[in-house]
Parts: sequence; C-alpha cells; structure tokens
Amino acid sequence: MGEFFKVLKRFVPPYKKCLALNIIFNFLAAFLTLFSFAVIMPILEMLFEIREKGYHYMPLSGVKIGQLADVIVNNFYYITQQAIESWGPSWTLAILGLLLIVMTGLKTGATFLSSYFIIPLRSGIVRDIRNAVYDKIVSLPIGFFTSERKGDVMARMSGDVAEIENSIMSSLDMMFKNPVMIIVCLLMMIFISWQLTIFVLVLLPIAGMAMGRIGKSLKRKSLAGQQQWGRIMSNIEETLGGLRIIKAFNAERKVERRFHQETEVFYELSNRVARRQALAHPMSEFLGTITISIVLWFGGSLILLHSGGIDAPMFIYYMVIFYSIINPAKDLSKAMYSIQKGLASLERVDKILSARNPIADPRKPQPLPAECGEVRYENVTFGYDPDVPVVKNADIVIRPGETVALVGQSGSGKSTLADLLPRFYDVNGGSIKVGGVDIRDLRVHDLRSLMGNVNQEAILFNDSFYNNITFGVKHATKEQVIEAAKVANAHEFIMASEDGYDTNIGDRGCKLSGGQRQRISIARAILKNPPILILDEATSALDSESEHLVQQALDRLMKDRTTLVIAHRLSTIRNATQICVMHEGKIVERGTHDELIALNGFYTKLVEMQKVNS
Repeated sequence: MGEFFKVLKRFVPPYKKCLALNIIFNFLAAFLTLFSFAVIMPILEMLFEIREKGYHYMPLSGVKIGQLADVIVNNFYYITQQAIESWGPSWTLAILGLLLIVMTGLKTGATFLSSYFIIPLRSGIVRDIRNAVYDKIVSLPIGFFTSERKGDVMARMSGDVAEIENSIMSSLDMMFKNPVMIIVCLLMMIFISWQLTIFVLVLLPIAGMAMGRIGKSLKRKSLAGQQQWGRIMSNIEETLGGLRIIKAFNAERKVERRFHQETEVFYELSNRVARRQALAHPMSEFLGTITISIVLWFGGSLILLHSGGIDAPMFIYYMVIFYSIINPAKDLSKAMYSIQKGLASLERVDKILSARNPIADPRKPQPLPAECGEVRYENVTFGYDPDVPVVKNADIVIRPGETVALVGQSGSGKSTLADLLPRFYDVNGGSIKVGGVDIRDLRVHDLRSLMGNVNQEAILFNDSFYNNITFGVKHATKEQVIEAAKVANAHEFIMASEDGYDTNIGDRGCKLSGGQRQRISIARAILKNPPILILDEATSALDSESEHLVQQALDRLMKDRTTLVIAHRLSTIRNATQICVMHEGKIVERGTHDELIALNGFYTKLVEMQKVNS
C-alpha cells in the first residue's frame, strides 16, 4: 500500500480541504453509529424483561475518566427506567425507537457529507492525472515517440487513466471511511472488554494476510493485461492508418488473424484478473464468518465463566459493534483489490509522467539576438543511437535572406539535419547557432518562435480553415489571415467552400486535395512571418499543376527569409544560394547548381537520374 499513499501524496495536496472535511464527517458518522447502537441496549432489556437491577442517578462531577462510560450508561438506564415508570413500557419503547431513528438519520447524513466532500477529490485527481499525461506528451521530444507505439500511448491516456479512475479513485471513499469506522469501533470494543478485543486482534491479521497474497498476484496480472491492451490499441491505430494498403494487398484475413490472437490473449488475462477480483468478496465473507464464530465462542465462554467483566446485554452490544466492523473490513478488502489493479495502470501511466525530457531550457537562457537571420551548423554530428551517427561533421552557413538546399538520396540525413535546427533533437557533437548564439542557450519556445515549417505531409487539424491558418499565432486578424491565404494561393478555393474560412476541413484535412493541404500549411507559415524557414520536401508529393501553385506560394514565402530547403525534385532548388549534397550523413559537395554540374559528381548523377525517371 506504500505505492497508494505515494499517489495520494502526489495528487491530494490541492484537495486538502475536501479530504479534511471527509475525515471529520467519517469520524462523526462512526461515533453516531456507536451511539445509535447503544440505544438498542435498553430496548433489549425491556424486550427480555431484564430489569431486576435498580438504577440510581449518579452525578458526573468528580467521576474519574475510567469510570465515565459506566456512569453514562448507568444514567441512561436510570432515565429509561424512570420513563417506563412514568409512561409505561410501550411508550418508552416508542421513544427509544424514535431516538434510534434520529441517531440513524444523523449518522446517514454525516455519511452522505463524507462522500459529498470526497467526490471533488476523486474526480479532481483523475482530471489532474489526465491533464498531466497530456501535458507531458506535448512537452516530450519527438525522440521519445520513436521508441513508443502511438496506440500504446493512447491506451495509457485512455484505458489506463480510466482504470485508475475505476479502481483507485472509486475506492478512495472506502479507504478513508472504513479505517475510521474500524478504529472507532475497535476502541469501543477495547473499552467494553479488552480481553475479548485482544483475541479479535489476533484473528484479524491472519485473515488479512490471506487477502494480501491474492492482491499482489492481482496487480501482476492487471499489469500484463494493460500492456496487452496497449498492443491492441497500437494494432487498431496501425490498421486505421494503413487501411488502404491492407485492402490493396488483400491482407484483410492476415490482419484479422493477428488482431484476434491479441484479443484472445487479452481475453485470457482479463478472465484471470476478474476471477481473482471476484474472489475478494466471498473470501472476506467466509473469513469474517469464521472470525465471528470464534469470537462468539470465546465471548460466550467469558460470560459463562464470569471472568470477562461483561454481561449478556453488553456482549450483544459488543457483537453488534464487531459485526459493524465486518462490512467495512470486507469493503476495505475489495478496495485493496481494486487499488492493486489500478496501481498496475498507474505504473504504466507513470512511465510517461516520469519520462525525462532532454530538450530543456538552459538554467540561464540568453535573450534572442537582435539579428537572428543567420544560421550556422558547426561540425554537427548526430545519431538517434549515439553510437551510429546519421549526420557526420556537417558545416553549413546560411546568411540572412539566403536559401540553402539539402539534396541527396533517401536516408542520407537531410531531414535529420533540418530537425536539429528547432531542437526536435539535440546534437551529439558540434553546435548549431542562430544569430551567433548556440540554440541550446536559448529558451526552446523562443527558438521555435523564429521558425516556420512546411513539411512534405501537410499536418492539419480537424478544424476550420481559419483555425488551421492561425494555429500557433496569437491575435491574428481576419484581414491578416485572408492576406496570408492569398499569398499562399489558397484564398480562392477557401471562398469556394461551403462556409468559407469557417469550413471544417476534416480529419488531417481529408476533405482537401494534396495541393490544397500544402497551401493551407504555407498560409500558416506566412501568417507566422518567421525570419527562418524550414521546407522539407514541400512539393514532392504533388502533381504538376499543384506543384506550380505551391511553388509560387513558396517563392513568395521564401522572399527575404533565411531558408533551409530539403528537396528531391531538383527543379525546385535551382535558384538556391547554395546546394549541399549529402551522402551517408556527410556533406560531400556544395555550391550553386551550375558549379555542382561542372563538378560532375554526386549532384550530376542525381540530376541525370531525375531526367531518366521524368
């Protein structure tokens, strides 16, 4: 249970007030429970006509603490006896019944208030965990997700957080209410008969050990089940993303078999977890019945031998209190089971929450330089695995307003080199400087505010044209958005849509053609108006007409900006200030188009291959 209390320590502080009120009303409910049971005692004496003993009023002043309970009980019996003599047994019984109703009403009211105040804590912690996971996912570097399946990350955010809510948070009320009830009742039991209570306290841990062993195995099975659920979510995500290929290659039966195998494994694991969880209530009830039977025997023996300082009515009251512990104890055991199951999910969520982000702001960040248009790569080396570099000793200088193009075969390190500039990854060796300042000495937010990206795959959101163009740009006016769309050759098709700029473009822009998606992406970059541009294969997936329109928009976007271009189609970078040819992670040639053609090297081969393929 140490892990459970660590969870509380992490997430409960904002809800201290709710927790304090919950505990106060739990104690109040427990004490009212004891006093409502106490009303039963004179009722029992009346019903069984155990009235041989005469009672006399005893003043409370001068009474020692150890004798206080006996005096209170004596005076309660005295008042009851006087009521019987004045109004008769029937009316007295009715009054005691009414008193029992009032006490029970107060008890149930206190119980409701304890639950009322725990609900914001329970729901709030789940909300905070979900927000924390999402915030962490957004803040983590892209490199984290190269080793994690998207489906599994989604499973942790959805299924695992839901399991935490259903298992741990739904058990919070029982975890705070039941121990209070058990402690208060045990104190009263000790007060009534310490010999009998010591005997009970020896029995209870034996039952608890049996329950604890099953709970530990439940956590192991739950963890395996949640990991398998992550694999299923990954499978679903891959299937939805690759549905076109699955159908094109007639692979429906193959992916169905794979999915059915994974759901079968999840089915088996779920059954094992559910069966162990279902064992909690029957086992706790069985062990509770054994305990009650033993206590009945032991307590009865004390009464028969007159050695326990307890009479029959008091023993019945004792057993009522003891039995009131059984249900909380059973609920507590069920809560322990649920918490063990939820802790397995929390363990998976914590893998995200505890992930270290290597792309962090420096302790003493430098301000953005006044002139931030110059970009320098100085002897840059990088590998996703540091032992296997994919970029080796790269040197590039892009002066303000210049365009430098990276060309080369697939896998030569072009996109990786571009990803290092906005610090999607950090270099393993060398440095990258903007305006003469190492990018690792700048705040990440400040660095990325200098840059605009247009990628091969236009990344759009399931929202309107307007919100996609203004994405990440604060306080943009409608006129500025329209002007950016016009520069990007996007205004006409936007206005031709059903609701103009308020038209929803669908999931990832699925309602648009490839050229239209790319022009919206360019409009977004134009509106941001960054001094540095990164264009990664921005026209490679387009037809000739769309490429022409997009290239026009790109030419307007690149004007007077420092631009790093990655391109397969060499026609798009003929006018670059400098072309860097990459091969196996190294820059093997550099110069203008004409200078590189004259070298008759790697660049010339690339040009000739494109002529053959065109």
